[in-house]
Amino acid sequence: MNENHQSKIHVFYSPTKIIIGLNSACQVAQEVKQFGGSRVLIVTDPGVVAADLIAPIASSLNSGDIVYVVYKGVEPEPPSRVIDQGAEIYEAEGCDLVLGVGGGSSLDVAKGISILAANKGRILDYCGIDQVPQNGAPMILMPTTAGTGSEVTRVLVLTDEEQNTKNVVFTPYALANAAIVDPLLSLSMPPTVTADTGMDAMVHAIETYVSMTATVFSDILAERAIQLIADHLPVAWAKGSNTDARYHMSLAATLAGMAFGSGGLGAVHALAYPLGTEYHMTHGRTNAIMLPHVMRYNTPGSPERYARIAELMGRNIDGYGLLEAADLAVDAIQDLLETIQVSCRIKDYEIPESDLPKLVAGGMKQARLFVPNPRDLNEEDVVSIYREAY
Repeated sequence: MNENHQSKIHVFYSPTKIIIGLNSACQVAQEVKQFGGSRVLIVTDPGVVAADLIAPIASSLNSGDIVYVVYKGVEPEPPSRVIDQGAEIYEAEGCDLVLGVGGGSSLDVAKGISILAANKGRILDYCGIDQVPQNGAPMILMPTTAGTGSEVTRVLVLTDEEQNTKNVVFTPYALANAAIVDPLLSLSMPPTVTADTGMDAMVHAIETYVSMTATVFSDILAERAIQLIADHLPVAWAKGSNTDARYHMSLAATLAGMAFGSGGLGAVHALAYPLGTEYHMTHGRTNAIMLPHVMRYNTPGSPERYARIAELMGRNIDGYGLLEAADLAVDAIQDLLETIQVSCRIKDYEIPESDLPKLVAGGMKQARLFVPNPRDLNEEDVVSIYREAY
């Protein structure tokens, strides 16, 4: 494992500014002005608009005499065309700042629009690592869920509809000028969304913690995120109006986003992707399904780290051997999933067993994520993990 941190060079990415607190949405106008904005494109989805989550943001912008245009064309697992269309609206409306409000999809679309404001072409032209030539429009990101951590990462994920694949843009130019995390914006999430987004954050924290590319920064952030999610996700799921639980889940998601932005992800994400692209399941749910199965496979590759995860989730590991203690982390995750009523069995989602080869083929397309995984995988291993998950 990567315990000899001193022999590595560590890099940490995060937005210029992160603001977190109840009612922090009211500060958006002064942040817009600070970054020179006078005509804002609010990027969001129909659900956020229907839930009236734009209201405190619009009130702040109105009080600051800031003009805004709402683009609510965001779709789940956003197709590239949604970003391209948003960029056209940004230009046509003469906007000078992008304000993303919503879940990970809305924030990722906002990042793409910001990039295209200064870089011509389609967003698909910039997929890969450091393919964006120059910084885009000023950007403020405001999450309404507590899951993706997209408000603090340099990554945006989009769907190439022609190829039916997920593509990723990695660039420091996708980092927000400011992230405003107001837990009150997450109060209206129903239990299912709370569960899915919360498990998304947990996967980010766990995967980066055991990753071969973990850093001194990601270790600290991931540990705290795992602890917070284990303690507060059941409460946020059971009682959505509990502001204490919502606050700590918002904090945890942001910390987990900062962690994986520094430390990277692994095989859970790789094997979750095809479930999302083939069956249009949410990213958080697909991650939750695959998490315990990949963890069980991975424990021999990083038993110390998994044993520590068990501790962080409240398990007493005294008297256990290292591998036994590592297995307690898998048990803790399965107990958490049971509490928040999330099945980790693929068959429970009306997916036929005959589709497993299709999932294996899709998972193998994401083999780049096997590299930092704490245990090597080949195609046979992927087959066995999906079979166990089924």
